[in-house]
Amino acid sequence: MTVVPVTSADLDASEVSWFAALCSDDYEFLGVPDGRLRSSWAHCSGIVKEAEAQGFRNILCPSSYQVGQDTLSFVAGCAPITDRINFLAAVRCGEMQPVMLARTIATLDHMLEGRLTVNIISSDFPGEVADSAYRYQRSREVVEILKQAWTQDHINYAGQVYDFKGLTTDPARPYQAGGPLLYFGGYSPDALELCGQHCDVYLMWPEPKEQIAQRMKDVHQVADRYGRTLDYGLRVHMIVRDTEAEAREYAEHLVSKLNDELGKLIRERALDSGSLGVAHQAKARELADKFGYVERHLWTGIGRARSGCGAALVGSADQVLSEIEEYRKMGIRAFIFSGYPHMDECRHFGRLVMPELKTCSLPHAYGRVPAGTPATPLGTGERR
Repeated sequence: MTVVPVTSADLDASEVSWFAALCSDDYEFLGVPDGRLRSSWAHCSGIVKEAEAQGFRNILCPSSYQVGQDTLSFVAGCAPITDRINFLAAVRCGEMQPVMLARTIATLDHMLEGRLTVNIISSDFPGEVADSAYRYQRSREVVEILKQAWTQDHINYAGQVYDFKGLTTDPARPYQAGGPLLYFGGYSPDALELCGQHCDVYLMWPEPKEQIAQRMKDVHQVADRYGRTLDYGLRVHMIVRDTEAEAREYAEHLVSKLNDELGKLIRERALDSGSLGVAHQAKARELADKFGYVERHLWTGIGRARSGCGAALVGSADQVLSEIEEYRKMGIRAFIFSGYPHMDECRHFGRLVMPELKTCSLPHAYGRVPAGTPATPLGTGERR
């Protein structure tokens, strides 16, 4: 497998993250609503605290208009109840006026004393069906305005969507110099262009490794045109047990009560259900064997009732560790894992896999480690 040159290619540790199920995406049986696992402050903040206790370095806090909780409010509420874990807050570009968004993110960054990262999302709003090029242009302008707000004394910006002149940035200076790391996922040419020019970490969903390697090459070529290097991340579900047989048995248990019609409704309620990335997840399901495996340990059954990330690594601890190492050899340094139910699977992974992983936080965008320079994993709670 070809290794793509990346900023942290020589980093001997990985950013290992978990997932806060803010969007009513937690089940014992996939697709069967469970009141105990509904999206609530008590349940989701409990997942965050468990992930911190298990040693995860970051936690993705997703965003949805249809279900769940407000992401930035949730992250703010978690600031005083955590002290080590970072937060990857999903932000839908254009939802909030960008100058106000810059101040909101800066405030969160101070509350968390630098434990904030941002997942940039480009999507339609409720009731909106916008052209893809326009959505990505809007997202590009939001990101460019955020960067002005975080690094300059004034915002002067003339774009197709936003126009600001001479606005002071004093309230919008974040805790981290230059602002939080920006994570981004998307497969279209416009998405790759935005990520390659402005973002720090390119996130991918699970597919056969050859396809993941090609996506890394594609976005690397864009970043290289701008004289930039990126880090790479993989978002994938997890089912890990003491033996492979137990893990596969639990995978079947998870979908044992799934009605395919209900699963389709769950997939289609998401605003990203028609995206290119979701289409590729569906393609992986079509290529899978009769048990749902598109690779020996990559099971696509999750995607039967979930839009977006639709596959899980399934196996024993040793098998899962081997898979993670294969991804690391490809140049991936950020992993965002999740599992059903999220609290239980967090504990399984924490017990079986975390003790064998060397973890870190990714180098910061400002003062990034040059390619080829060895980087030392960070101690608990430290930031570069």
